[in-house]
Amino acid sequence: MADVNKLVFSILKFLEDQKKSGQLDDEAAESLEVAVQCLEQVYKINTADEECVRKFSVPQNLLDIFNAQLNETESDLASLSLHEATPEQKEEAEKLKNKGNDFMKSEKFSDALESYSQAIRLDARNAVYFCNRAAAYSKLNKHQQAIEDCNRALAIDPSYSKAYGRMGIAFTALEDHESAFECYRKALELDPDNQSYQNNLEIAEQKLKEAAVQAGFNAGPAGGLGALGGLGNLDFSSLFSDPNIVNMATTMMSNPQVQQMMASLVSGSNPTSGGGLSSLLQASQQMASQMQQANPELVQHLREHMRGQNQGSNNNTQDPPEGRDV
Repeated sequence: MADVNKLVFSILKFLEDQKKSGQLDDEAAESLEVAVQCLEQVYKINTADEECVRKFSVPQNLLDIFNAQLNETESDLASLSLHEATPEQKEEAEKLKNKGNDFMKSEKFSDALESYSQAIRLDARNAVYFCNRAAAYSKLNKHQQAIEDCNRALAIDPSYSKAYGRMGIAFTALEDHESAFECYRKALELDPDNQSYQNNLEIAEQKLKEAAVQAGFNAGPAGGLGALGGLGNLDFSSLFSDPNIVNMATTMMSNPQVQQMMASLVSGSNPTSGGGLSSLLQASQQMASQMQQANPELVQHLREHMRGQNQGSNNNTQDPPEGRDV
């Protein structure tokens, strides 16, 4: 009851401060006075009484406490959980998690999110609760929050493959396919027999290839021509069966600038940047520009050929499966 009295005392002080603020008209101030009198009568508390002040006053006023709570992130709250949850708390948290799972099945994602959050408040050391809440965040298109929850789950259990898998789904939704690829790769390392992770890894890899093609060159996440056996998925046997195409390509490749760019791409390096996928894309853009200048007809033919093959591969793209803990 002492805590309740402290709360009532704080409410009374807040109402009195509002009356004195001068921001209320006479009618509103009179209504507040009635509310103050009612609370004082019910709880037998008087803010002017020295004994009440000594017993029930708190260091901060109610508005400051409220604002501080709003600004406090859930990650901060989780870090305050220094002690292991009691068996009773764990049991209740598990019930809330199961309730959240039922909400997910019913596509009540906001309700599921709240259930998982309640479970976390009871037991912030359970990685499953954070991972399940990440799934709810993803369903609500709050992908950055999903990534944060997956990271929290992995901080608790670094070997939790599903957290990597769900983080990959969130990165995919944000079109960060390079990060998604890394997440799926780590998930597959932890769970090599999981076909969903394998499928999602292949999808992410294909997205990276498509991004490179759009820049003017088809590359895999490892970079370099050798990783893909030449220009990726291009069917050279059909492309160069036309003698005119062969002649155009031969003429273009006699250009010293194009030869230099090809040598750079074959080695997977670019003297103008620090290496990796980004430098490879930059080099491919430079090469595309050189090719466009040297022989625009060949470039157009290559683009049409690539576009046709990419449309065929996109038809096989799957939505990443979600899965749930139970």
